[in-house]
Amino acid sequence: MVYIDEVESIFIRLVDEIRTLLPDFGRFLAMDSKAINSLARGQKRKKEKKQKPGGRRDTDADFGQKTYRGQREDGSTWEKIVSWFGYKLHLVVDAIYELPVCFTVTKASVSDVREGHNLIDRLAEQQPEIMERCEVLIADKGYDDTKLIEKLWDEHQIKPVVDIRNLWRDGEDTRLLTGRNNIVYDYRGTVYCHCPKTNKRLEMAFGGFEKDRETLKYRCPAQHYGLKCEGMDQCGVTGGVRIPLEENRRIFTPLARSSYKWGTCYSKRTAVERVNSRLDEAYGFEKHFIRGQQKMRLRCALALMIMLAMALGRIREKQGNNMRSLVKAA
Repeated sequence: MVYIDEVESIFIRLVDEIRTLLPDFGRFLAMDSKAINSLARGQKRKKEKKQKPGGRRDTDADFGQKTYRGQREDGSTWEKIVSWFGYKLHLVVDAIYELPVCFTVTKASVSDVREGHNLIDRLAEQQPEIMERCEVLIADKGYDDTKLIEKLWDEHQIKPVVDIRNLWRDGEDTRLLTGRNNIVYDYRGTVYCHCPKTNKRLEMAFGGFEKDRETLKYRCPAQHYGLKCEGMDQCGVTGGVRIPLEENRRIFTPLARSSYKWGTCYSKRTAVERVNSRLDEAYGFEKHFIRGQQKMRLRCALALMIMLAMALGRIREKQGNNMRSLVKAA
């Protein structure tokens, strides 16, 4: 596609300029994908009547599907399946300023995890300064992947805050911690100790991440919270316990899933949802007539470029409060 590379290079330069003006830009990143519906028809099958060239078909697009699951207040579970014909916009945004940092466009069927790896590699190549500045990357269950979590921390020292799926299919509620006989954890990384005398289970207190040891520290709940424990004298973990990340890289991450800070960081993920919403409402992606992946890539690049250019102008004019607005006058 003519000019697509030039437009994307402008996008990269705009990200870089905003980074220089906002010292904390890129510290918290959020990643998600956006479904882009196509009003065109798909590729005709061979047995069907041949369609005239230049018709209403889109031979690049295909079908995608997302499954959403949750639990109601009464304990029952729900499931919602959303499918569409078209494309996916895979996006990394700054979770504080709600501005795009990196993107790719694929067919609708491409998995979030696979493209998540590509986005991280792409961001490291295009914006190495932001990768060095980034402290946390936030994503939903669609990016729950051990290799992705390992890549973020091991290669880039970025703490992954990625929601987790329950993959324990044998009905286990908890698992025994390696080398311990009264310490267990659940699939969400919450750690418990059992009283040696009464077998009463108590949640252990998170004591922080020890970077040099690659371990998470948990404290005795009786000592930390002042609770009564009849078997304290017989317990071997009254001084606390260290859990290496290698115990389970999906469950145990540098920013502990059981910590208050993990929940606070994860709540920032809605930033990418608001960017996606603005693309629909203000930039015309809710109903469009674009056909072809290259044209879609160009259109996405132009929209995101304008979003950054408007923000850059507002910042330079000391109007940072309106950096995401398209309509407010200077």
